[in-house]
Amino acid sequence: MTILQFLRKARQIHLQFLSGSLTESPIYVLGNPSADLDSIISAIIYSYCANNHLPSKTPRPHIPLLNLPKIPSGPDLYRLRPEFVTALWLSTPFPALRPDEQFEDSAESAGNLLRDHIITVADFAQSLHDLKPPRKHIEADTVLVDWNALPERLPGGAGAEGKGSLGGVLSEVTFHAVGCIDHHVDERFMPDKEKLPFSQPIIIQPGPGSCSSLITNEMRERGLWGSGSDSASVDASSEMAQAAKLALAAILIDTSNLQAEGKVTQVDVRAVEFLQAQVAAVGGEEGSTWDMEKFYEQVLWAKQNSLDRLTLSEVLGRDYKEWTETAQSSGTSMTIGFCSSVKPIRWILRKAGGSQAFLDGIQEFASSEGRHLDAVVVMTSFTSKNGEFARELFVSTVEEQSPVIDGIKSFVENSASQLDLVTWSTLDGESVDIPDEEIRSTLDGDEGIWRRLWIQKNTKASRKQVAPLMRDALSKL
Repeated sequence: MTILQFLRKARQIHLQFLSGSLTESPIYVLGNPSADLDSIISAIIYSYCANNHLPSKTPRPHIPLLNLPKIPSGPDLYRLRPEFVTALWLSTPFPALRPDEQFEDSAESAGNLLRDHIITVADFAQSLHDLKPPRKHIEADTVLVDWNALPERLPGGAGAEGKGSLGGVLSEVTFHAVGCIDHHVDERFMPDKEKLPFSQPIIIQPGPGSCSSLITNEMRERGLWGSGSDSASVDASSEMAQAAKLALAAILIDTSNLQAEGKVTQVDVRAVEFLQAQVAAVGGEEGSTWDMEKFYEQVLWAKQNSLDRLTLSEVLGRDYKEWTETAQSSGTSMTIGFCSSVKPIRWILRKAGGSQAFLDGIQEFASSEGRHLDAVVVMTSFTSKNGEFARELFVSTVEEQSPVIDGIKSFVENSASQLDLVTWSTLDGESVDIPDEEIRSTLDGDEGIWRRLWIQKNTKASRKQVAPLMRDALSKL
C-alpha cells in the first residue's frame, strides 16, 4: 500500500467510525499543536507502519490526525503548510501514481488531493457537526507523537491517567492515550507502561533533533518498517522509499540537514542512514542516484518562503504552543504563548507594517481565537544573508500590571547568561528600512506593557529548551 492509498483508506475508516458503523475506535495518531513538519510527518509515518500491527495482541487501524483546529484539509492547508505538501509531492510519485492520486504542487491541485487524503482537527469537528443525529460525546484512543500531554486533562483519580481532550472545537471527544513517542520534556501525563495495551510504545526521550528519527528507529527495531507495504500490488521497496523520503524531510528540516550544532544526535544520524538505504534500495534514477541535498533544499525553500502568503496573525500562529503555569505562592494561573518563526524580527515588522503595528498585532493575537494570554514570546531562527545561523527572542506581556512580569524578570535573571541574551541589533544583513534605534525603543521598554527584545547568541537553545526555563520561572513565583 502506498502512502496515498493508506491515507485515503484511513480517512474512510475515520468517517465509518464517526457514523457508528465501527464498534471499536481506531487509534488516532496525534501530533502537537504547532503542527509543524516533524509533527505532521511523525503522525503519518507512525500510522503507516503501525496500522493493523499494533497493539500486537489486538491490532487496529491507525489514523494520522493533524492538530490544526482552525484549518481544514484543502487549499488552506496547502497555503499554511506548503513545506508538507512539497515533501509529500516529492516523496510519492514513485511508483507512478494512479490517476486519482496525481497532483501538482499548487493550491488548487494539491488542495483537492489533501481534502481526500488528510484529516485535521478542524475536519474532525466539522464531520461531527454534520452527523445526523449528532453524537454528543465520543471516546477514542490515541498515540501522541512529538508531544506527550493533552492540553485538557481528565480530573485526577483512578483511571484518569492519559485521558483528556483537545478542548476548543473538539471538546466533545475524550482521547485515551495508549502510546507515545516524543522528544520533549516529560509533562507527566502518560500512564505507566504496564497500564498501556501490551507492547505499546512509550518513549519520551529529550535530545534527538526530530521525533521522526525516534519513530523510524522504533518501527525498524520492532520489525514494523515496511509493514505498510503490499508487494502483491506494488513493488514493496518503492512503497517504503516513499515513506523513507517523507521521514527524511522531517528529520533533515529539524536538524538543518544534520548540521545543526547541539540538535543532532546518533538517533538522528542512525535514522537518516537507514532511510537513505531504503531509498537506494529502489535502484535506478530514483534510488542510488537520488539527490538528498537537493530534496532537502526544495523542502527548506518551501518552508522559508511559506510566510510570504500569511497575515501577521497567521505568521505568529503558524508554529505556536502555549502553556499555563500556576504560581506556587499565590496560586495565580498565567498563560504564555510561544511563537516560532523562520524569518527575522525585522522581516516580521515589515509584514506587520512597522514596529508599533507589530506590537499592536501581538496584543490582538493574545486575545484572538479564544486565547487568553498573559504574555507572548516570539522566537526567530534563520540563516542571515551573511551565512550565519541566528536566533532572536522577543517577550511581551499583555497587561500593564501582571504577575507574569515578575516571572519573566526571574527568567531573565536566571537564564540570560545560559541563553547568552544580548542587546538586539540587525542580524539579517538586509537594508535597514527601520532604524535599529526605533525598533529597540518600541520593542524594548517598561512604559505601558513590559517587553524585551534580544539577540540569543546561544543558538543551540530552541523552544524545547527556552520554554521549560520560562515555565519554571513562572511556577516558582
